[in-house]
Amino acid sequence: MQTNPTHSSLVALGDSFTEGMSDRLPDGTYRGWADLLAGRMAATAPGFRYANLAVRGKLIRQIVDEQVGVAADMGADVITLVGGLNDTLRPKCDMAQVRDLLTEAVERLAPRCEQLVLMRSPGRHGPVLERFRPRMEALFECVDELAGRHGALVVDLYGAPALADPRLWDVDRLHLTADGHRRVAEAVWQTLGYAPRDPEWHLPPEATLPPGWAARRAADARFARQHLLPWIGRRLTGRSSGDGLPPKRPELLPYETR
Repeated sequence: MQTNPTHSSLVALGDSFTEGMSDRLPDGTYRGWADLLAGRMAATAPGFRYANLAVRGKLIRQIVDEQVGVAADMGADVITLVGGLNDTLRPKCDMAQVRDLLTEAVERLAPRCEQLVLMRSPGRHGPVLERFRPRMEALFECVDELAGRHGALVVDLYGAPALADPRLWDVDRLHLTADGHRRVAEAVWQTLGYAPRDPEWHLPPEATLPPGWAARRAADARFARQHLLPWIGRRLTGRSSGDGLPPKRPELLPYETR
């Protein structure tokens, strides 16, 4: 990790987490941690360029096939790669294949940038995700091993108490709120060696009174109806929320804050 680095470009690869859901802007588009990070980096480097190839719902095979080659050819200083978590949440998941594909991605990207950044993705607690937690942790073990072999940085969001706090997750319980994305941007910013702006990003917000039993049950019912059942339906049929969508920011262009 550098101290007080200066980077001239950033390319972000991944799925909905890197696309920025659910950090919604007034125009209905998503911002997210990668945009926030790019804005900070741009403030330190005139002419800073940024591309975000992420598309919601992408599996690691799709990230490798559709994003890795494009990113490798861009010649960016920093590349962030977050992928594989959607695979672990599928009813059937070949973890050996996920590891092989992630390994391929890292081996192709690491030599083509100044600094590759990987992540142990955040995960909140809950009965649905508990079923998949062993797969998630196996994925993160692979991330750590690859980082050690290829000189990549690892941002440990999984171990941050704040990002397990349900208050930092949207009503769909799968995507971070604006404050959650802000904290992720801070975590990556610090991991790259920039001076901290929020040294306590990993700590949960101040305690608040939890909602009552009736409010929690009503929220559970809305979540199941509006988000969980459609999500299960897509998993069972092999469909994705990102089918047909283009990359968020497909070209490496000068960054303008939105």
